[in-house]
Amino acid sequence: MIVIFVIFWFLMIRPQQKKAKEHQAMLTALQKGDEVVTNGGIVGRIVKIKEQEQYLSIEIADGVEIVIQRAAIALRVEKGTLKNSK
Repeated sequence: MIVIFVIFWFLMIRPQQKKAKEHQAMLTALQKGDEVVTNGGIVGRIVKIKEQEQYLSIEIADGVEIVIQRAAIALRVEKGTLKNSK
């Protein structure tokens, strides 16, 4: 029974904790100008960061900004990705 738990720990729980820790580090390292993808699939560039409230303003098109929670960011993409997709 202990062996099964150890195998379960290394195959399921540990990788999930590591991924969550990496995601949290990425969220705290976000800066103005970073290009991001939200959990909903919206791609944009960060234009404002409100540190206390944990909200970000993201420009999704020229002159179009939306406000989202920092936790809604799925990943940060390489700078210049948005320019290449237009």
